[in-house]
Amino acid sequence: MKRELCMHRRTTLFFGLFTLLAALPGCSKKSDTAASKASVVLALDWVPEPEFGGFYAAREGGLFAKAGLDVVIVGGGAGVPVVQMVAAGQADFGISGADEILMARARGVDIVPLFAVFQTSPQAIMVHASRDVKNISDLLAQGGTLAIEHGLPYAAFLKKKYGFDKVRVVPYDGGIAQFVLDKSYAQQCFVTSEPIAARKQGAMPTTFLIADEGYNPYIVVAVTRRALLKEKPDLVRAFRRAALDGWRRYLDDPAPTNAVIAKLNPSLDPTALPMIAATQQPLIETTVTRAKGLGAMSKERWTAIMQQLVELKIIDQPLPVDDLLAAAE
Repeated sequence: MKRELCMHRRTTLFFGLFTLLAALPGCSKKSDTAASKASVVLALDWVPEPEFGGFYAAREGGLFAKAGLDVVIVGGGAGVPVVQMVAAGQADFGISGADEILMARARGVDIVPLFAVFQTSPQAIMVHASRDVKNISDLLAQGGTLAIEHGLPYAAFLKKKYGFDKVRVVPYDGGIAQFVLDKSYAQQCFVTSEPIAARKQGAMPTTFLIADEGYNPYIVVAVTRRALLKEKPDLVRAFRRAALDGWRRYLDDPAPTNAVIAKLNPSLDPTALPMIAATQQPLIETTVTRAKGLGAMSKERWTAIMQQLVELKIIDQPLPVDDLLAAAE
């Protein structure tokens, strides 16, 4: 089942992926099948799913190859610290979230974002429609059980804004079984995942985006290390352009890429993939991207999320924001 960013991140899978990445060719080498192309590694922060559809579309549709890149896409999983791998040179590019990127930079990890796929975070709370809950504030006032990953920034934001005094907070277990069984049970979710699965099992969930409450970090942000940007700016720009072209292709017609994703991740219900793609599209394509292009980021958004992390005492002090956007130009 779909994860929240940083959710259930255990270290057990890290070592296997680290070993795999160490064995892959670096961006300075050439792959055997594409000797004239720069071979690079893109590390995802979760398993192959439609939220990464544009990257697979760029690979399968030859857009990376046309840009002179031989891109190896490595699926992630619980316990895989993508940001640290990119910073350490074990992957050339990676996928993370804006708040996780800022927290890493506060620890001195010198990574830079290239573009943001999701303009609106899909993170949400889902509740049974039969409870007639109007919003998250109403849910927290009603009581019941709330399954949430308590230590995450968005959970801290909700707790500070509304308090959790009237709900019984339990750890999120990564599934929907308890939600389906218990009408008083609410839980965190991605609107692109758990609600769709719950409906397929006969439940009737209502979802409330955390973004509507005022906490809306960019999600599925492509990052690289600053050293690579300085050493090979043309390679980084080529990756960025091709990946965004891939996202345009995926959004226009997700079906061919979804077929590839279904093969890469057999645990996914193939019949759910069109619903996932349709659900995530308005979170990716917005009035901002229509004006500024897919992947657009703004100084104002980065400043806002950074200030929220300071107010939540997750990072100690504000960080320089201007150089965050330099890599996206």
